[in-house]
Amino acid sequence: MSEKFSRRWDERRDEQPLTERIKEAVRPPGPLKPRLDMAVRRIELQIQKLDQASERFSQRDKSIFARIVDAYTKHDMARANVFANELAEIRKMEKMIMQARLALEQIVLRLRTVSELGDVVSTLGPAVSVLRAVKTGMANIFPEAERELGQIGNLLSGIIVEAGQSTGLSINFETANEDAQKILTEAAAVAEQRIKEKFPELPAGIPQVPLPEKSPTETS
Repeated sequence: MSEKFSRRWDERRDEQPLTERIKEAVRPPGPLKPRLDMAVRRIELQIQKLDQASERFSQRDKSIFARIVDAYTKHDMARANVFANELAEIRKMEKMIMQARLALEQIVLRLRTVSELGDVVSTLGPAVSVLRAVKTGMANIFPEAERELGQIGNLLSGIIVEAGQSTGLSINFETANEDAQKILTEAAAVAEQRIKEKFPELPAGIPQVPLPEKSPTETS
């Protein structure tokens, strides 16, 4: 989805009465396939933005790491520790971004496999749960992404409601939450491993940067 399309979308929403926006969020108009395709495009745009943010954090990581090494070689341990703490926060955010990206990739893959109306309820239920978890994790890092993911979640929820009315099927919330947790757990494990492979460890004598055991994009 282009930035131009994004602006048109926002402008159209601003022109709509509140009651119409609420109605559309619950049950968006239009055929099923185009709306799923729209959701995929909007998620892919968020993935691209996460990639851009990840690159910025990577550059920041390299800069701070170099300062740590410089302070360490000058035996300025106090200064090295200050930078090490800053680096810890950078890497926590980097892991959150990477985990969010991996989770969104899984959602895109699932949405692309939906071909039958009966698949919608079972596929989109976990997808909405994952989007909500990722949205929460992005709140402090990317308010814009949080808003967009919330809108995508509303779009998918509307499709679920419509599909349920058409097929008589309902969401098994326990199964949906289990599937969502599996996606998030796997994304967290892969993200942690990639962070370890991507970034160098600190010199001996500097407290190593801890990675969070559980990030905000994981559900309990």
